[in-house]
Amino acid sequence: MKKFLSLLMALVMVLGVVGASAEAVAYERAEDEDIYLEVLGAYDELMQAAKAAETNDERFVLYAQAEAFLLDSAVMIPNTTQGGAYTISRIAPRTVPYVQWGNDDDRLFGLVISDEFLTPAERADLFDIWGKAVAGEGEYDPAAYLTEKGHTIQSDYKLTFATAPVTLDWLNTSSQSDTEITVNTVDGLVQYNNLNQLKPAMAESWEISEDGTVYTFHIRQGAKWFTSEGEEYAEVTANDFVAGFHHMLDAAAGLEWLVEGVVKGASEYLAGGTFDEVGYEAVDDYTLVVTLEADIPYFMTMLTYSCFLPICEDWYLSHGGVYGISEYQEAFADTAAYTYGKNTDVASQVYSGPFLLQKLNPDSEIVIVKNPNYYNADAVTLNSVTWIYDNGENPAQTYADVVAGVYAGMGLTEASGTLALAKADGNYDKYAYVSETTSTSYFGGLNLNRGTFALESGAAASPKTEQQKIDTHTALMNKNFRKAVTSAWDKATVNAVSRGEDLKLTNLRNMYTHPEFVSLSAATTDADGHEFAAGTFYGEMVQYYLSKLEAEEGIAEDQMIQVADACNGWFYPEKAQAYLAAAKEELGDTVAWPITIDVTYYSAAAANTAQAQATKQVIEEVLGAENVVINLVETTTSQDFYACGYRAASGEAGNFDFFYGSGWGPDFGDPCTYLDTFGVNGYMLKVIGVDY
Repeated sequence: MKKFLSLLMALVMVLGVVGASAEAVAYERAEDEDIYLEVLGAYDELMQAAKAAETNDERFVLYAQAEAFLLDSAVMIPNTTQGGAYTISRIAPRTVPYVQWGNDDDRLFGLVISDEFLTPAERADLFDIWGKAVAGEGEYDPAAYLTEKGHTIQSDYKLTFATAPVTLDWLNTSSQSDTEITVNTVDGLVQYNNLNQLKPAMAESWEISEDGTVYTFHIRQGAKWFTSEGEEYAEVTANDFVAGFHHMLDAAAGLEWLVEGVVKGASEYLAGGTFDEVGYEAVDDYTLVVTLEADIPYFMTMLTYSCFLPICEDWYLSHGGVYGISEYQEAFADTAAYTYGKNTDVASQVYSGPFLLQKLNPDSEIVIVKNPNYYNADAVTLNSVTWIYDNGENPAQTYADVVAGVYAGMGLTEASGTLALAKADGNYDKYAYVSETTSTSYFGGLNLNRGTFALESGAAASPKTEQQKIDTHTALMNKNFRKAVTSAWDKATVNAVSRGEDLKLTNLRNMYTHPEFVSLSAATTDADGHEFAAGTFYGEMVQYYLSKLEAEEGIAEDQMIQVADACNGWFYPEKAQAYLAAAKEELGDTVAWPITIDVTYYSAAAANTAQAQATKQVIEEVLGAENVVINLVETTTSQDFYACGYRAASGEAGNFDFFYGSGWGPDFGDPCTYLDTFGVNGYMLKVIGVDY
């Protein structure tokens, strides 16, 4: 605390003192490194210790300690996951690749869609058949089952989108709104099937060296690259995977940090070395050798993420592409000469997957069509997939389109009015079910080092005075103040305004990593002698360490954060008020109360607006409007809303104090796929306003 107070007083001396006139002070953004080391420096040290562990189980235990520290720091608060909503759908369950990580669950080639909504009983039967198939008892053939029940299988699929891809270069983005489209047009080395089995894709087979550091992949012969119109362009070769990896490192778009310390020489290349030292080599046209820094037990699970996808090297180079980090940045800036993967032209990319992208209008429609020359065309059940733009402004019309068969299904929410519509016309009683939750975790971030107070257009402008900007920053750097806010945010109430009271808990998530993401294979004892039994889920270990930290802080057991899904595990009003009292004592007269916190919202979306209003209400009720005021900052377009947070290019560009519209889906089968995002150079640091 003394170190914090000394930093705080230094900031006060530089920025001005409380009580000075607005003209006499000016908010200045602090140094990112200072902020990170103050708040999360110990977290990064715990992560490094975990990665040095000798066994998977020991690593999982140490990761749990690190995650407990992250949650206790209160720089972010887990909020919800996907699913857990009333839904009506014509889609048979588990007909896309079934896996908790990577991009494979966005691959739509095997989707089975009926002309009728499925009943809950039919869905239960299909899950039963699927479970038996996973256990090796028979096959999972949902099309045959539904046909026997009188359904007619459809070959065209329509769904909605709100955020269009900003690039067709799948190696120059880490945004799901980009890759959910492009991943359907390109194949990687391996893929998961719908039974959660890892299968060959562009790699027909592979070998792993005895020490676990060298992977040799044998590339499928005869697979081709095609233009958007289906014309054959070139054969897919091992060198296309090398080219893709090289380009991914050069582009530095948020994928490269995943391979640092994993693929040999990747970190050195990013630091200014040469690609010759990187462990990616095409021995011949059909043999790819990947060398790792060490034995990475989860490496094969990483290969289903987009950072390992190939590009057609000849196409890339002929459309302005170059190699080298600085060379690429210079070439990319020349928009006339660099035409590779432009989202304004579907012909700017070539495709090797089951679909070809034939239309992309960011304000109306995106269309992919079946690639008849795809090497595994027989496995592709759909002739086309069409995304139609829907900004959420007219949910009643969307519901009408779903009922009419334009779309295959949708979630039903109270705030949008769609739940009431389904109950009124009988579709709720006949067809509604509660959708499965997923491993994706959405969370709120508190901006510790804000650098933007309005978008370039002037939209979403903060109402704060300069002194209020300073006071908010000072308060958010106080751990007890952050804990007061996170303990006062009644997620269940906020969720209820869109989900309805009966489903307000079903999709709540209370830790960053999915609590059942991994488990211990053997009994494991930590450094303090505490033993976890074999089979202990990761979330149970996080709970143990987080409760231990809170006990050390004097928190009563019945007031401790609960990390299990489907409970309101952070909301404790009395604890929030106690944290606020402690914060006020520590902050003293360095700030003027109330502290103002900007929350942006999209006013055209009823659910988003209702959630923002509920957020303001619950926090101000618990903490008192004389202490904390939530400024609801309106955005009138979805583009502006996402630009404030989710699409902000950096921590400095984030235009918010508290933003709960971002999330993370795991890229591979190890907890660090979540936790690394808050380490040094972590991708999600921008959600807490830090670029370090």
